Amino acid sequence: MSTGRAGHVARSTTRPHGETPRRSPLRTFLRTVDGVSINSVYEPGEVVYDARRTPSVGLVFVIAHGFTGAVDRPHVRRVARAFARHGAVVTFSFRGHGASGGHSTVGDREVYDLAAAVRWARELGHTRVVTVGFSMGGSVVLRHAALNGGDKHDDPARTDAVVSVSAPARWYYRGTAPMRRLHWLVTRPEGRLVGRYGFGTRIHRREWDPVPLSPVEAVPRIAPTPLLIVHGDRDGYFPLDHPRMLAAAAGDHGELWLEPGMGHAEHAAHDVLLARIADWAAARAG
Repeated sequence: MSTGRAGHVARSTTRPHGETPRRSPLRTFLRTVDGVSINSVYEPGEVVYDARRTPSVGLVFVIAHGFTGAVDRPHVRRVARAFARHGAVVTFSFRGHGASGGHSTVGDREVYDLAAAVRWARELGHTRVVTVGFSMGGSVVLRHAALNGGDKHDDPARTDAVVSVSAPARWYYRGTAPMRRLHWLVTRPEGRLVGRYGFGTRIHRREWDPVPLSPVEAVPRIAPTPLLIVHGDRDGYFPLDHPRMLAAAAGDHGELWLEPGMGHAEHAAHDVLLARIADWAAARAG
């Protein structure tokens, strides 16, 4: 399975205690197993070197954005910068978004995009991979972990910890006004035109066939991989029954954070919350 290579990561060297080196991001297009080109960025992170330790590439966060996001959107870049204070970061644009190829399937084949990004992170030498998804990306990281997590220690697409933020528990939810607008955007020809020219998102015109595993069905298959579910109590898209369903399905191997005053996805995830997520991931990922 080819994911493409874009050169080599510069090897670390020991530096004086407390010095933070500046290294440029690495950009490339990855190839998914179904042949879609995915625009991707690797950032080594703001690693503080300690002369008393052996330098290590260690932890990497692979960020899966929400619907209509993209790797260079300001809210995605802000999330990447926040996580870069704690480790390396891989960001990418899902199919049909930004400069990536293909058409969005709104959470179905996007698991192939995430798998390509995780494989790339491991090719770059990272031994601990945490997938962090927001909204649609939150559902994708759950399904990806169900397929590539658990006890599959030899799978290069496996994840070592999973964080799902503002994700739905079930498909076809239309219980809020934002979700009714989103369904119009995805299912109607005029909606897809708005998606293409208004949001820069190319949406597949075909319906799911077969319907993919729902997030709540995927969650029990993630164990024993550590799982964190984060949701705001002011989320305008998915009410609190969604994260509670996911947490109930996760059982003892999952944690649920209900965040007071938080809205939906990347725009609502402030830097203090992102730092808490990063600390949780560093402690749980291997």
